[in-house]
Amino acid sequence: MGGKKKSVFRFSMLLLLSLGLVLSACSGGNIKEAAKNGNNGQATEENTTNGVEPFEISVFIGEAGQQPTPDNKIYKLIKEETGASFKFEFLAGDIDQKLGVMIAGGDYPDVMTANQKLTAAGAFIPLEDLIEEHAPNLKKHYEKYWNMMKDPNDGHIYNLPNYGVTNADVSSSWYSGPAFWIQKDVLAEAGYPEVKTLDQYFDLIKQYKEKHPTIDGTPTIGFEILNYDWRNWGLFNAPQHLIGHPNDGGVVVKDGKAEIFADKDYAKRYYQKLNEMNALGIIDKEAFTQNYDQYMAKISSGAVLGMFDQHWNFQDAENALITQKKDNRTYVGLPLVFDEGIKDHYKDRPALNLNNGFGITVNASEEQQVRIIKLLDTLIQEDWQKILSWGIEGEDYIVENGRFMKTQEQRDVFTDATWKLANKADAFFKHGPKTEGLFSDGNATDAAAQPEEMAAALREYDKNFLAQYGFNTYVDFFSPAPENDIAYPAWSVDLVDGSEAKMVNTKQNELSTKYLPKAILAKPEEFDSVWDEYVNEIRKLNIKAYEDRINEVLQWRKDTWSVK
Repeated sequence: MGGKKKSVFRFSMLLLLSLGLVLSACSGGNIKEAAKNGNNGQATEENTTNGVEPFEISVFIGEAGQQPTPDNKIYKLIKEETGASFKFEFLAGDIDQKLGVMIAGGDYPDVMTANQKLTAAGAFIPLEDLIEEHAPNLKKHYEKYWNMMKDPNDGHIYNLPNYGVTNADVSSSWYSGPAFWIQKDVLAEAGYPEVKTLDQYFDLIKQYKEKHPTIDGTPTIGFEILNYDWRNWGLFNAPQHLIGHPNDGGVVVKDGKAEIFADKDYAKRYYQKLNEMNALGIIDKEAFTQNYDQYMAKISSGAVLGMFDQHWNFQDAENALITQKKDNRTYVGLPLVFDEGIKDHYKDRPALNLNNGFGITVNASEEQQVRIIKLLDTLIQEDWQKILSWGIEGEDYIVENGRFMKTQEQRDVFTDATWKLANKADAFFKHGPKTEGLFSDGNATDAAAQPEEMAAALREYDKNFLAQYGFNTYVDFFSPAPENDIAYPAWSVDLVDGSEAKMVNTKQNELSTKYLPKAILAKPEEFDSVWDEYVNEIRKLNIKAYEDRINEVLQWRKDTWSVK
């Protein structure tokens, strides 16, 4: 890995490619005009490539998704201006199984979303030389994060992080991270109480479920749990937050040292509470047999009162509720702790999203590698970032006195999944390099962080709801995020496939997947015996090898990372 020999490009081919793609890279100034002059991305066959040679990029997205419509206006505009089109493949089934088949056959598309298995298998090419030679905008974009992006095993850059490159600390009205979520109607019916602890949370859910055994004809689910594929944090991660720690994945970092929490007494306290709630019929009976799509369908029905999850993970299901105008069935994130004396630490500052974003595979030809990196270099420019985030001026947003805003109609369609497939390039933009913070004209890169838009976008229901708490946004429910430790977060540490640390972590996760549902579903008098068996099995593993790897990389980050 990383020792692959670099081939020599033929000068004539590079010259030809450079000419075509430099024209593409310089087209940013014409983008707005092309969109505003009635083109709207509806390119004809004759003008599709705008004098640039067309090319297709095959892309694998390592999560479930839907294909954009063939006439998607943003992808059409990208093709018209740059020549590039995308052939997307989305994950269907188990990610490890899918990647195992790909790796065994060496069968990769041009571009794939990052995964440590792929990096370890040598599926990705090092990107630093390509960026240095062909992508000045990308180099500038990642400049102060350059050392962070380097693989600790060989010093190469294999993936382009999709989140965490920020140029301003802006407050968003939308919280994307982990929390205990509760339906707004549960709080409204209880008189808008302050909810600080896990016990208070479940008391409210229990009372509401007793009064409302069904919602819109569907049996009410008190608390939902997702433990499917790589989305296992819904079952695993809550204990660290309940004791006042941020999201470090499978460990808690105390005084700079990481230790697992799966076998700790505070983890037992959480799962014993779930056991008690299950005995009362609060936990979904299908929680441990459902897949992600089934979980999302239940949330979008409006019948789920609460769950522990990350907001971005169920955002599409909540958008379905918004589209149905079921505002009272949407959710508030609560930063719960065990006891009121504990300070919550759910909200963190953006950290570079390592081991995520796009990488270029070894199967992309040399010419294709240059095309791809130059395309990404073009799309990171500000005109394109505005299109990818806000959309087309006049269609998807308006400008008043230089400030970006949306009409109510534009806000309404923005949460509609069907509309997005035809009018947003989300499959690319979610995983591609992006500007976060502010554009050079002072507008926020995200509508949810544009102050005027934040205020105007609130529906009457939400204005009234927030007023009951004296808050301006739903982010105000959380304590402000302190500065991140430079090595944060531990969840992004590469455990290295085939290493003892990786094998131990895999076995521990398998034990958790087996025993935690068993403990939650057990009769209350049998919980202790199941828990003790679980802890004994964990302690048979060489947990120290796992913790040592985490701590080794955290120390390496402290020693080598520097942020200007």
